[in-house]
Amino acid sequence: MTKYKLYRLIRQNDSLHDKRHPMFQKNLFMKILVWFMFAYYAAILLLMGITLPIGFSGMYNGVAAFHVLDGFALTLLVCDFWCRFALQETPAHQVKPYRLLPIRRNFLLNVYLIRAALSWGNLFWGFMLVPFGLLTIPHLLGWSALAGWWLGWWLLIVANSFLYLLTRTMCMKNIAWSLVPLAVHILLLSFLVLEPETWAFWEPMTHWKHDIDMFSTVMMYDFARWHAWPYLTLIAIIAALYCINFRIQGRMLYHEVGKQENVKVSSTTSINWLNRYGALGEYLKMEIKLRLRNRQVRMQFFVGLGAMLLLSLLLDFSSVYDNQFMTSFICLYDYIVLGMRTLITILCFEGNYMDGLMSRRESIYELLRAKYYFNVLLLLVPIILLIPSIVIGKIGIWMNLGYLLFTAGALYPMIFQLAVYNCNTLPLNQKLTGKQGNTVQNVVSFLVLFLPIGFEKLMIMLVGDPWGYVVLMIIGIAGIATHQMWLRNIYRRFIARRYHNMEGFRLTKNT
Repeated sequence: MTKYKLYRLIRQNDSLHDKRHPMFQKNLFMKILVWFMFAYYAAILLLMGITLPIGFSGMYNGVAAFHVLDGFALTLLVCDFWCRFALQETPAHQVKPYRLLPIRRNFLLNVYLIRAALSWGNLFWGFMLVPFGLLTIPHLLGWSALAGWWLGWWLLIVANSFLYLLTRTMCMKNIAWSLVPLAVHILLLSFLVLEPETWAFWEPMTHWKHDIDMFSTVMMYDFARWHAWPYLTLIAIIAALYCINFRIQGRMLYHEVGKQENVKVSSTTSINWLNRYGALGEYLKMEIKLRLRNRQVRMQFFVGLGAMLLLSLLLDFSSVYDNQFMTSFICLYDYIVLGMRTLITILCFEGNYMDGLMSRRESIYELLRAKYYFNVLLLLVPIILLIPSIVIGKIGIWMNLGYLLFTAGALYPMIFQLAVYNCNTLPLNQKLTGKQGNTVQNVVSFLVLFLPIGFEKLMIMLVGDPWGYVVLMIIGIAGIATHQMWLRNIYRRFIARRYHNMEGFRLTKNT
């Protein structure tokens, strides 16, 4: 088979990957929801591309609208970088299904790195950039300048894609690597978003902010004028990132696939007090052991804890997020993130030993109860972290109570519904080549994060503050009081399709 035919076969397999996923085959609603969310965000970007030229044209006297957008180039690239964590896979993860076939690993890595550069996802920002450019550039600089401007943006996004792949690969090795882009991006956004007076204690900071804005503007203008230096510089950066990704991902893939792992079993004698609760206590111990012994689950927990701590500190010690939307988002995020990290993939990790669980009557029901009680207990962590925000008045006590009870009694039941449909096994320890969930679970995560805020604002608009939060509390209390009923309903629906789900767990256990 020639390399071209092999490339076409790999591309065909990738196109069938999502279409044949069990979650898509069995749930028409999820298919519609995924396409709806895609269209929704595309429409938002399209609307921004049409309306921003009007707003930017009068922002600065005599400054073209596209120059204003170019000054925010780094801000857009930062948003693009972090959005990729929910959508883009690393090439090393995509190579995994072919690792036992007589195909050179270097060829596969080259294929997936090239496809990462030419991915349609790198054109998604075009929904905003295309109408924005059409409305602002041709009448000033001509159509050739518009083409150069678009090409410059595409090259920036491709470089950002390779930078993301490098960061994601290193994060899979050690989560501490995520602190590097996080610190850099926070510093950059601080320069770009905060007013110059904020940095009055250090005068060079005010000049650096102006220099960053001017560099972005001049670079994008040189793209539009087809000057050679920005193209050559950016192509050299992309080539360097390509080579670094190729070497690092190939090396880490080799070590992860071929290494012999020494597993250190954590002592669980300290949790023997759960034995008094019978079967429920055993499953509670299983939840604790799942996070202590398995690095994939442990990494999810620490990532959620780190994000919660970071947002809480930003809210306490900064005024950047003092608006109503961000205050509600941080409060909700702190309460939901630890549960959401593992409950979105509920029963997927247990798919590794689902046959053993199914050998006992109602074991799945007891497991679901244990998961619910354990994640409710985890809500003590955000309660403690949000105390300073309540004391200094950033978060009201009614908002805090409303989101606490709404998370336990409404959002958790919503996420638990995935226990009926999740039937893909996730690896417990593989980090680089292991599966990372699917698009449907990412969409559900987004809905859980943002729909409650819209519901909160609607209730406050209808019944006022604090009665809107009282409505959230009532709904949450009702869900908590009836938790055995809806858990039993989920269990019955799971049992009704247990053979279908068991087949999915077995088929995806070692893929």
